[in-house]
Amino acid sequence: MTTQELKVQGKKAAQPGDEATKNETYFAPHVDIYETERKVTVVAEMPGVTVEGVDLSLEDNILTIQGHRAPSEQPGRTILEEYETGHYLRRFTVAETIDQEKIAAALVDGVLTVHLPKAVPAQPRKIEVRLG
Repeated sequence: MTTQELKVQGKKAAQPGDEATKNETYFAPHVDIYETERKVTVVAEMPGVTVEGVDLSLEDNILTIQGHRAPSEQPGRTILEEYETGHYLRRFTVAETIDQEKIAAALVDGVLTVHLPKAVPAQPRKIEVRLG
């Protein structure tokens, strides 16, 4: 993958962008990033997050992935619970070569897949000249 398409920062503890008024836990989801000639794909692991709990935004060429995992509501007594309740947060810088209008995402079983198609460069074409 070229460094121009998607700039990845080192993994670190996730921090909300604004000053928090609540003491909440933020996690940086694990991601895999793949590139082909036509698109870049980001796969983010956010176990326990539902579609309603995902917020994906793009502002000033920054792709922000946010997710919220609500407390588990399983019937019966909990024996072991390793997935913590909290928020997921990860940001990436998106290059101008990405067609921002065609970004799409899907969440399946706690795995968010974001497709970032590359813009098609202008192709040479013949321009017809008409009389009048």
